[in-house]
Amino acid sequence: MDVREHLKYGIHKFQTEVYPKHQQEYIEAANKPQTPHTLVITCSDSRIDPELITQSGPGDIFVSRNVGNMVPPYGEMVGGISSVIEYAVSALKVQHVVICGHSDCGAMKALLKPESLEKLPTVRRWLRNAEAALSVAKEIATPDAMLPSLTEQNVLMQMNHARTHPSVAGAIARGELSVGGWVYDIEHGDVKIFNEQKNKFESTLGAGA
Repeated sequence: MDVREHLKYGIHKFQTEVYPKHQQEYIEAANKPQTPHTLVITCSDSRIDPELITQSGPGDIFVSRNVGNMVPPYGEMVGGISSVIEYAVSALKVQHVVICGHSDCGAMKALLKPESLEKLPTVRRWLRNAEAALSVAKEIATPDAMLPSLTEQNVLMQMNHARTHPSVAGAIARGELSVGGWVYDIEHGDVKIFNEQKNKFESTLGAGA
């Protein structure tokens, strides 16, 4: 099937099967301002679906995606991500910000093999936002565990970067906002959430509500 036809087929299926089951939710979402409770900053990887993973409905979560789920420190690359954070925190009043990395991340693989970025200069510059995470992973991880360790360290680094944004820092100081880190295991459907008290990522499989 031609890719355009595939997309049209998906739209038709949504209109005939999905929308009718949730029509009232969509009507309500369209007729009142959005009030998402969480900002999810995750990777552009096409295998990740934040709404599906969290079983969120229309208007529940505010999502921003980019290569490697990066958050540049405030002031270094003021642009799309900075605007998303400021709007979500200051205008939409989200209560939680999640940085969500994932298994088998191409951005993390590229950091480990910088020669692969020879023909991708823009991506190479963008991934500088994770260089500190790479330095940490190289110090603490064995070669076999380098990719998952880097993925986790990158999430932690981007959490720290997020806290440098004035809107985030202010909301945290007022007790109105928290920042969390997740790593989504695509193969197993697991989401590991960083436990700051234990200083480690913990599986949610079998954890319940």
